Amino acid sequence: MPHQLEEQEAIGQRVRRQRLKVGMTQADLAAAVGKTQAWVSKVEKGRLELDRAALINALAAALHCHPNVLIERPYGGGAESHAGWHAAAASIMRELRRYDLTPVFDGMPRTADDLWRDTRRLHRLRDAAANTAILREIPDLLRESRALAERADGHEQEEAFAVYAVACKFAHTAAHALGQPELVALACERAVWAAQRSGDPLLPAVADWMRVWDMWATADYADALALADKALATVQDQYDGGDPLALRVWGSLQLRSAVSAARSGNKDETLARIRHATEAAERVDAHVGVMPFDRHSLTFSMGNVQIHEINVNLEMSNQREALRLNRRTDPGHIAVLPKSRQGHHHMDLARAWLWDGNRDKALTELETAEDLAPQLVRNHPIARATLRQLVYAERQLTRQKLRRMTTRFSLDDL
Repeated sequence: MPHQLEEQEAIGQRVRRQRLKVGMTQADLAAAVGKTQAWVSKVEKGRLELDRAALINALAAALHCHPNVLIERPYGGGAESHAGWHAAAASIMRELRRYDLTPVFDGMPRTADDLWRDTRRLHRLRDAAANTAILREIPDLLRESRALAERADGHEQEEAFAVYAVACKFAHTAAHALGQPELVALACERAVWAAQRSGDPLLPAVADWMRVWDMWATADYADALALADKALATVQDQYDGGDPLALRVWGSLQLRSAVSAARSGNKDETLARIRHATEAAERVDAHVGVMPFDRHSLTFSMGNVQIHEINVNLEMSNQREALRLNRRTDPGHIAVLPKSRQGHHHMDLARAWLWDGNRDKALTELETAEDLAPQLVRNHPIARATLRQLVYAERQLTRQKLRRMTTRFSLDDL
């Protein structure tokens, strides 16, 4: 806990070191991120909390570094650092680097249908936000799917590449949650490579959905929107035709676009993208018959749209609207979401209540988020920033109470 309490100050020191390293003045950095020199000075002295992803990403982009350099992620000291996920991440990196070499696999790989059944366990782990467990599962799936792609042909080979791409997506999500930028980048590249060989007309758009996420780290929001629109165009016909999986892909891309627009401060575009996503969710809900297996691992529903609408309002610093939207949200839509998504939602509500001046409700929401998805929340920079602000506020309140009491007791000289 002491390390965490001083984290805000340490982030400020890293901002200053990086600024000096690239030869920028405080005024230059302020101009680059649309702030004042006084704001930069307060950040560097640890007096301002970087509690928005857009702020962290904008600073990192201006300072020509990855955001993790500034927030020193992945974090150390927790149980996760001893859970063996570093070794699993290294093993995944090894497999991804040798993607175009002869696979090292003993025996005969199983069929693509068998491998797809294996991904169902990854879906369950993702829903529980069990990211270290996901990383431990991925190396074997990458090896076997790549071996099948090498030995098979026709549709079976295409399906093997599709499994490989989806395995990359699971690795990508877990690496984001745990703060592993090198694995994030490589998993995305390999997902694009495998998706193009999969024969799945939707999978390249899913890979672009991953790329949009990665563009946020460098604050390239205009490029993120352009890429999302390119991907949307490739699935438009299937979406118009009502293909159930295309509805998910199209809607998920619209949500990524809404976040991109919100982080760039474009309110009209943000709201337009939310409307498009709502339309897609309504079409998903209206689907008649059995919904096919979500092979792309895209959790898309009306509940997901609703929590994104709350999130983008927070990205635009409108916590009052975020809280209003939360009051009108159907709890049933939220309750069926995976714990990972619910955890993100309650992290957002904690921020909203904190900014609205209600620290008790903020702490309650943060505790709920941690109960739902402990590994995700403890490793999330925004959750940590929210907790720091709560701790500092309580410290200040305690100091004020003590000062008033010492005055009443005439102990001012102590």
